[in-house]
This record gives sequence, C-alpha cells and structure tokens, in this order.
Amino acid sequence: MGLLDSFEKGLERAVNGAFAKTFRSGVQPVEIASALRREMDTTAAVVSRERILAPNSYEVLLSRVDSERLASLGQSLHDELHEIAAKHATAQGYSFSGPLTISIGASDDVATGTIDVTSSSVEGDVTWQAVLDVDGVRHRVTRARTVVGRGSDADITVSDSGTSRRHVEILWDGKRGMVRDLGSTNGSRLDGQKVKQAALADGQTITIGRTNIVFRVIPTAQPKAQRLPDHQDATQIIDAFTRGANE
Repeated sequence: MGLLDSFEKGLERAVNGAFAKTFRSGVQPVEIASALRREMDTTAAVVSRERILAPNSYEVLLSRVDSERLASLGQSLHDELHEIAAKHATAQGYSFSGPLTISIGASDDVATGTIDVTSSSVEGDVTWQAVLDVDGVRHRVTRARTVVGRGSDADITVSDSGTSRRHVEILWDGKRGMVRDLGSTNGSRLDGQKVKQAALADGQTITIGRTNIVFRVIPTAQPKAQRLPDHQDATQIIDAFTRGANE
C-alpha cells in the first residue's frame, strides 16, 4: 500500500459511519485529507541530506455550501485532519519550523465541490492540548481535574455499569498528565496493569469497567489566554507524585 493509500485509508476509517452518512455529495472529508497531503508534498523543500522542511500552516478554503455541511462535525474533523497530516509528515521524513496548524474556512471564490489549499511556514512555540478518546468521541481536557464515571456529576459520563459514579480523575497542568483511581469498586487499569495513580504518557489507555480511555497530547499553535481552573493545584499534585516516584 502506497503512502497516499495509507493516508486516505486512515481518514476513511475516521469518517465512516456518522461522517460518511452526513455527506453524500459535495466535498468529502477524505478529499480534504488528500488535498493537504498533495500540498505538503509539493511544497516540501530539501534543506540538507538529513532534513526536508515542509510548511507547518495550512489554510483550507471551501465553498460556503460545503463549509456549512462540514461545520456540523465541529472540532472532530480538525483533530482527525491534524492527526493524519502529522502521521504523513512523519512517514515522509518531513520536519516543521513550528507547530502544525490546519484551518478550514469559506470563500465565495471557491466553487462547490472544490478545495483550495494554501500553505506557509510560521515559526512559533509549541503548546499542548490533552484530549481523551472515549468510545469514539474525543473530549478536550479543559480543566485541571476531569472526573470520568457513570454518574451524572462526572465531567465525562460513560454508559458502563462496570464503572463507579466517579471512577477516575485525569489531572492536567498544561504539560503533564496523571490518572488517579477515586476508590472505584472494580478498580482501574493503565495499559492493562492495575493502577491507583500514575503519570500519563501520550497514547496510553486507561480501562475502567469495559470502557477504554485513550489519553493523547496534541500540539497546538495558539495557547489559550485563560488560565485553567485549579491549575496550581494540579501542578502541585503531579509534582508531589513525581517526587515520590523518584525517591
């Protein structure tokens, strides 16, 4: 399977079901992925034997009709496009001058069913956004403490009778993550191992009951102006855990 095939197959799996049922005509999400791939490949420049530099900022313009159709997918589409574009860059050996960003907008100059992609290299500091993938739904971690469980008072509610009302909490201080079991009845696992509390790394899977929660950290270009609630509290807890683990 070629790189283009694997690139498109990845997004095709992501847009199956809800995505594919929503869009039966006009621009398809997988077509945007292909257009981004082509733009990345055609604008990448060989800097040295060890480095190929590709633009890190991409603007996707659609017709107003196609843009309105895609708007119902919200942040999910941006996240999927970002993830697959980043994987394509890694597979091709591309590097960036700053964080990878993709924006999607509407223009009266773009005909329905067509895509206009432009790119540029923008230097900048990388900031990080933690997300939790639960049952095919991506939840952004916007608080220092995020509780997951089957209770209505949990920040993320799961329909799983094998979980407690407040089963685990995810701590996030803007750079580091941590999981803590909240005294649940059936316990929690991290990558298959029982856990009470532990530091989290990108891609690790937390299992509560029959539900898998994948912790991911995504690079973003524009940090939020607002401070996370209880940010310092989360930082102190993670610092204390880290010190304890090293002693």
